[in-house]
This record gives sequence, C-alpha cells and structure tokens, in this order.
Amino acid sequence: MSDLHLGLAGVGRIGVMHAHTIVATPGVGRLTVTDVDADRARQVGAEVGADSAADVEALLAAGIDGLVVATGTAQHPELIRAGVEAGIPVFSEKPVAPDVALSLPVLDFIARRDGVVRIGHQRRYDAGYLEAKRAFTAGELGWLHAIRAVTCDVTPPPVSFLATSGGLFRDCSVHDFDVIRWITGREVVEVYARGSNNGDPAIGEVGDVDSALAVCTLDDGTLAVVTASRYNGAGHDVRLELQGSKGSIEVGLDERTALRSAEPGVTFPGGTPHTTFAERFADAYRAEIAAFADLVRGIDGELCRPEDAVAASKVADAAQESLITGVPVRVG
Repeated sequence: MSDLHLGLAGVGRIGVMHAHTIVATPGVGRLTVTDVDADRARQVGAEVGADSAADVEALLAAGIDGLVVATGTAQHPELIRAGVEAGIPVFSEKPVAPDVALSLPVLDFIARRDGVVRIGHQRRYDAGYLEAKRAFTAGELGWLHAIRAVTCDVTPPPVSFLATSGGLFRDCSVHDFDVIRWITGREVVEVYARGSNNGDPAIGEVGDVDSALAVCTLDDGTLAVVTASRYNGAGHDVRLELQGSKGSIEVGLDERTALRSAEPGVTFPGGTPHTTFAERFADAYRAEIAAFADLVRGIDGELCRPEDAVAASKVADAAQESLITGVPVRVG
C-alpha cells in the first residue's frame, strides 16, 4: 500500500487544512473528498488536486483505504460507524460524539466490529509534548508535585460556534485533559472549576465563559491546574509545565511564546507569537496525518484511541458541571 487512497468527509476550516496535509503526505497517492455542500467539495478538491464524491456513500464506494472525518461533531458517530462497517481504518477529529452518553454506543460498536478508529488529539504528535512524555517516563523529573496547562486563543470563535460547542472546557481544555492523562498515565478523579466573562456578553448569553480554570486531582493525589481563555492578546498560547521532585520541564517555551519577561535586560522570548492553533500545531497536524497513513498500512503509533478520547471528555464534562454548580465534581 505505497500509494494509499484516503477519503475525507468534511471540508470546512479544519477539513481544508487536512486536505492540504493529506495530499502532501508521503505514500498517499490519491484523495477523495465529500461534504454536505457538494459545490464546496468540488472546489476544495480542485484546489488540492483531489477527486470529489457526491456523498459519504459514494466516497466509501470509491475504494478508499482509510477515512478522515472532519465534519461537524454531530456527524462523527454515523461516519465512524460507516467507516468501521466498510472495514477501513477511521481517523476522526475530536470528539467521538457530542457528549459522553452518545459516545458510549459508538465505543461499543467499534469494539464489537473490531474497528480501527483513532481520534484527533494532535498534541500527542507535537515535539514538545513528546519530549515531556519521554522525560517523565524516563524518570528524569521524579514524581510530579505540580502540573500546569495553558490553552489561550487570541480571539474567540464566532458566538454561533460557541452556542453549540459544549463550553470552553469541552472544545478547548479537553486537549489539556487528554495530554495530562497521556503523559502521566494517571486518571483525573475530581475537578473543581471556575469561570468568568469579561469580554463579549454574547458568550455568556449562549451559556459559555471566556476564561476558566480547573483544578484537577489525579488518582495518585497529584494536582493539575488547567487554564483557558478566548482573549489572549499576546498571541496563541499553549503550554504545559511539569514540575517534579528531580526536575521540571515546560512545553511551548520558545522564541514564539506569547509572553514577555518583566526582568531587566531579559529579551527572551524575542520571536513573533503564534496567532492560531493551526499555525502553532502545523507540524503536529502533519505528523498526525502521517501516523494515520501508517495506521492504514498496519503500523500503530501514538494516535489517540477512542476510549481515551472519551475519558478526556468525561473530565471536560465534570469540569463543566463544576463550573455550573460551583462545587468539586467526581469524574464518573
């Protein structure tokens, strides 16, 4: 399978990015795309040199070797099932389904059909996160006494998106919850969350917050603090700090980190901060698609399994519940 034929369902913002990435991935010889907007599918296909299919049924009938799902969240379950039913590997953007309750039947379907499905948590293929995991696993940090995760966008997405995203913890911090589990190998057992709205009042009107903090307790007692914001004028800021009994390490601390030092004479960082998640994780997205191509060939890697994606979503659900109730919530 040196020249794979991959299919892509959904050519919105992230789907277009995946389309460009897929056609540039070594070993992929052909891409076929589809979208509920058939004209857009044809347009994007022409832009990247891909074929287009009228619908998902036609896409699967085209003889694709693997399916990439980049549609809206509500369509993820049916497309994952369709790919599994067709007997091909599936890579779907997170989450598995709009909520955990809807995700569980999908996990059961995948298990019963022995399906090969992975979920998009691209930070697992970012060089910094990989090094942090290596250092912790190798014992270089000792035991962890503190974990701090930050994810901040420069400006918020459209309020229309926020109205259906499930909240800041579910659409943003879920990536932090995933990498905390992935790096430490521990489960989050309790979450206490707080949030605020100091930006656009419309964000609060649709039930979301523009800034939030969650204190997470892991099953070995380690504490992790996860913060997120929709308004970070300094730039797109994504970092993870692991402080241990032997050493500490920080992901995302480089010349493009979206902060400045208050110390006299210190000019670090001196680069231009990232402005979008696509820019910050461009290399990780490329590595993630390359890993999916390997998976289609039968070579597994660090791609997020659906059960792990749902586990991260459970933490996000607990954080959202705590945000609403104002009390700590056990992760169910």
